Amino acid sequence: MMSPARNRQTKRRWAVVSAVLASTVAVGLVFGPFANDRQTVNAQGNDDTYRQLSLFGDVFERVRDSYVERVSDEVLIEAAINGMLSSLDPHSGFLNKKNFRDMQVQTRGEFGGLGIEVSMENGYVKVVSPIDETPAARAGLQPGDLITHLDGKPVLGLTLNQAVELMRGKIGTSITLSIRRPETDAFDVSITRANITIRSIRARLIDDISYIRVTTFNENTTTGLHRSIRAAFEEKGDSLIGFILDLRNNPGGLLKEAITVSDTFLEKGEIVSTRGRDPNDSTRENAKPGDMARGLPVVVIINSGSASASEIVAGALQDHRRAIIVGQQSFGKGSVQTIVPLNSDVAMRLTTARYYTPSGRSIQQTGIAPDIDIPVAKLETVDTGRVRREADLRGALSNDTDNGDAKADENDTTEDYQLARALDLLRGIHLFESRIAN
Repeated sequence: MMSPARNRQTKRRWAVVSAVLASTVAVGLVFGPFANDRQTVNAQGNDDTYRQLSLFGDVFERVRDSYVERVSDEVLIEAAINGMLSSLDPHSGFLNKKNFRDMQVQTRGEFGGLGIEVSMENGYVKVVSPIDETPAARAGLQPGDLITHLDGKPVLGLTLNQAVELMRGKIGTSITLSIRRPETDAFDVSITRANITIRSIRARLIDDISYIRVTTFNENTTTGLHRSIRAAFEEKGDSLIGFILDLRNNPGGLLKEAITVSDTFLEKGEIVSTRGRDPNDSTRENAKPGDMARGLPVVVIINSGSASASEIVAGALQDHRRAIIVGQQSFGKGSVQTIVPLNSDVAMRLTTARYYTPSGRSIQQTGIAPDIDIPVAKLETVDTGRVRREADLRGALSNDTDNGDAKADENDTTEDYQLARALDLLRGIHLFESRIAN
C-alpha cells in the first residue's frame, strides 16, 4: 500500500504533468497556421509522451523538494520552457513579462541598454552588430566579437535572454564586457548604459549622389527612406545620378519593413518567400508597381554585420539586378521568427520558417555574397616626389581655355574605403551611360 506522503507526491507530480500537457495543447491552439494539425501530439493515445511528461514531473518535484535553496514554481517552469525553446536554435526563446515589453518597445525604435544586436555561439554572446551612435558603437565593439564575461562573471552557462538581461540595467550605470576578438588579445571594455533611440535612416547628398544609411528595420524605416528619396530629388532634380544604400552593421528587424524597403526600388516581381514545415504555410511577397528611385542606379553596401532583414533587401535587389551589391559577405541569418503571445504578459519567439530570395536561394549560414568584394581598408597617399609636368617646361604653350579651379570635396570619404569605392562605381556607371547616350 502506498504511503500518504508518497501518494501526495504522486498526485502533485501528475498535477504538474497535467498542467504541462494543458499548456502544450494551449500552445498548439495559439499557433494556428504555424502548427501542422496532422502532427499535433494526441496526448491520450501517446504513451511515450506521457512517460516523458511523467519524467519531467519527477524532476520538477525533486528540484522543488530537495534543491539546496527554495525556488518558486514560476521560476522553475519558466526556466524549463526557455530551455526547451533555446535548445532548438539560437533565435528561439521564451519572453517573460519584462522581455516581452522590452521587445515591443525596441521595435518602436527606443529602448534602454548598450546598443548591440547579439546571438549565441559556442556558449558565448556574439556581437552581430553594434547599432550606430550607441554606447556599444562608441566603445568600438565590432561584428564577430565574442563576449566571454560580464562584470567578470563568465557567460558560459547562461541563456541568451539571461545574458541580455544582465547587459540591460539602469541608465547611467556601467558594465564591463570581456571581449575575445580574432587576431587580438582578449580585452575588457567598460560601457555606460543609455537610453537607446534608434534613428533608422540617416541620409545626405554626396555631390550628385544620395547616400542613405539604414541602421535597422523598425516601424519608421520605410517612412524615413521615402522622405530621404523625395528630398534628394527635390534638391538635385535631374542632376541626381544614383543612390547608395548602406546596410553595413544593420542587424535586421521587422520583416514587413524589409519588404517595403525592397519594394521602394522595384517595379514588379517577388521580393522574398518563406517556407515553413507545412508546405501550405509558404508565403510569397511581391513588389507593387512604382520605383521611387526612378530607375537610377543603386549600389548596396553590406558586411558581416548585415543580417536578416538586411539580407532580404540585398538579396531581392541583387536577384532582380536592380542594384550592385558591394562590400563583404553578410551574416547569414535566413530564418523567420514569429512572436507568439501566450497571454497578455508573456510570449515566445519561435523560428517558424526559412526565407528565400526571389531566385530561390536560402541565405541561412551562407549569407549574401557581394557582386564586388571590397574589404575594409585604409588609403595612404604615396609621396612620389616632385613630378615634372608640361607646365614646368620652358616655353610651354598656355591653355587657351579657362577650366576653373578644382573644387575641394565637401564630402570627404577617404576614411571609408568601402563607401569611396561605391561612390566611384556609381560615378563610373553614370559616366558610361552618359557617353552611350551621346
